Amino acid sequence: MKIALIGYGKMGHMIEETALSRGHSIVLKIHIGNTEELTEENLRRADVAIEFTGPDSAFANVMRCLDWGVPVVSGSTGWNDSLPEAKERCWEKKGSFLHASNFSIGVNIFFEINRQLAKLMNSQPSYDVFMKEIHHTEKKDAPSGTAVTLAEQIISQLDRKTSWVNGPAKDPQKISIISERTDPAPGTHMVQYTSEVDDIEIIHTAHNRKGFALGAILAAEYIAGKKGVFSMKDVLAIGQ
Repeated sequence: MKIALIGYGKMGHMIEETALSRGHSIVLKIHIGNTEELTEENLRRADVAIEFTGPDSAFANVMRCLDWGVPVVSGSTGWNDSLPEAKERCWEKKGSFLHASNFSIGVNIFFEINRQLAKLMNSQPSYDVFMKEIHHTEKKDAPSGTAVTLAEQIISQLDRKTSWVNGPAKDPQKISIISERTDPAPGTHMVQYTSEVDDIEIIHTAHNRKGFALGAILAAEYIAGKKGVFSMKDVLAIGQ
């Protein structure tokens, strides 16, 4: 499979290493110093594009891929408000698009555990819930996209929570997400339900970026040759 990398930072380098180890080739590498090379002609050389940039550029990059007929996997976070438009463009162009706040296999299993736990806790009003996430100091968004996904899952299942806030929550209907930035820290996410009598806590801790890179490659392998909007649940056959 021929892959275009849009974003060639630490994750881009790790994705390249993982892709090559699985027999794929990298035909285009876009970074901050050569953005003018992100052209239709260059991108069409790839079977699939993997986009890891940032919230300010992700939407435009994904739309270019969809407009130019190249399947695209995006791991950029912080642009959730524009995701519906990107998905609509994918259907309009009969393209292929997969976005994930986290590509780690372990995290996506963690998502399912989080959702099921929140569903169970909906009938247990004596428990409050709060979250904490730890990332490296180069992490651009706070809270992380993974933390936002976890919070939104809880809100969808827990009637007593309506929104989240980054920091201490004064409103009991809000979920508090505490964000810490320290090095080195590939990523830790914790959800805790607490009551007067006990605590229930689930934690996912990444040891390195390899799991994220492998998940991104698995996603690219999955959508190549397919049409539609997909998620990591499709790639990993979770809940099917």
